[in-house]
Amino acid sequence: MARNETNSMNNVSLKKNTIFNLIKTLSTIVFPLITFPYISRVLHAENVGKINFSASIVSYFALFATLGLTTYAVRECSKVRSNTAELSKTASQLISISVVTTIISYIVLFLCLAFWSKLWNYQSLILIQSVSIICTSLGADWLNTAMEDFRYITIRTFIFQVIALIAMFVFVTKPEHYIIYAGISLISSSGGNIVNIFYRRKYCKVYFTFKMDWRKHIKPILLLFAMMLSQTINNNIDTTILGIIKGDLDVGLYSTANKIFNIANQVSASIIWVVMPQLSAGFANKNYKQVNKLLRYASGFLIDFNFPCMIGMLFLSKEILSIIAGSEYIAASGCLQIFAIALLFTILTAIYTNMILLSSGREAQALIACIVSAVLNIITDIIFIPYFGINAAAATTAISQFVIYIISSRKKDSNISFGNVKSLLYGPIVGCIFEVILITIIKLLFKSSWIKIILSIFFSIFFYIIILIKTKNEFACETVLPFFEKLTLFSR
Repeated sequence: MARNETNSMNNVSLKKNTIFNLIKTLSTIVFPLITFPYISRVLHAENVGKINFSASIVSYFALFATLGLTTYAVRECSKVRSNTAELSKTASQLISISVVTTIISYIVLFLCLAFWSKLWNYQSLILIQSVSIICTSLGADWLNTAMEDFRYITIRTFIFQVIALIAMFVFVTKPEHYIIYAGISLISSSGGNIVNIFYRRKYCKVYFTFKMDWRKHIKPILLLFAMMLSQTINNNIDTTILGIIKGDLDVGLYSTANKIFNIANQVSASIIWVVMPQLSAGFANKNYKQVNKLLRYASGFLIDFNFPCMIGMLFLSKEILSIIAGSEYIAASGCLQIFAIALLFTILTAIYTNMILLSSGREAQALIACIVSAVLNIITDIIFIPYFGINAAAATTAISQFVIYIISSRKKDSNISFGNVKSLLYGPIVGCIFEVILITIIKLLFKSSWIKIILSIFFSIFFYIIILIKTKNEFACETVLPFFEKLTLFSR
């Protein structure tokens, strides 16, 4: 009886956490869409370029400071979260390691600022933006994720984003205010980490310790860091090679299509952090019934969300690019359509690499997949970009995602089962067929890109959800339907 009550509570928690993390992810997408048009006009291209260049420099030091600790910390703290003493010990060790790597990262950063003349004109900006490294290290947001406190994470993130948004419109009114804008951006990105220092006391006592148990922690952390590094190379190499071989125009077209693709990826990734704590605990306890249930739940979310996004990107690529970036970017429509196909492979990568391998502690296999994929991506980029440009860059991204899946799925644990896969696919496929018909009719009736997009999104979402519910889609019936029932739109 107690186990059934616990499972019921976990199911309710999982649904709520999915919704909270989805809201948080959407807010991190919406706020930049609001601020960018304003900032680009007020600060002008040159000052926006300074901010972005400084941020890119800081990102490399932030990558080293965090190593692969975030994913590892979520997994390890999830295993011991029911034991306050063990949780306190593990969290303290990991934060202490983070403090050490942050100090080393800052030493190298200060040396670069002192001796690299290229950075002398950006010193103030870099120092301001680098505060985010300290905040990330001390804030240890991974502890909140491990404790599945997504309600707090979502509310906190939203509050600081609103504060930053108001401050931006009040204090950033001239081009020379770009340093003020950099400071305000810290409120949005790192303000919540300061609150974490006080908030996490509700879980356990966290302190600095010299007994960090490096022997236990350093190998998986470095493996995850190497994996993150290879993923970073994998994500950025297309742009780099395009810039070298083709030039700025192609980079601009490709990066715009890539940003739209990454918006869908961000939403998809939100489910990974929701299920990872329970997945890690399930693998640690060899509770494959729980593991399989979580994997099926997360797979349902990924399929239900990515399938209609894929159709939208395929059939409305020109309209999407025209509205978001301008008519000159319509040349990237073919590139965006290839990215739409890549969404299929990101589902498989998310399931097998991020959820199965990392949650079960098989970082080495995930690392091999990422390295092989990165090397293949570089080779195919060099061969095909000279002939096919941005479309080749997008295609190699899709291929690299598929390669990661192929390697990650090798030697699959025989205890893992997704159940009836056809039942996961049936509703989304029927919904997508209906979406194609709707979009085709709307495109025939209207010429305005805005009208096409608005009507397509509204009617597609409305009928897609209805079809999912009518076809008894598991994720929709468990997570979406209860909200419609409260609005008395549907009855059981």
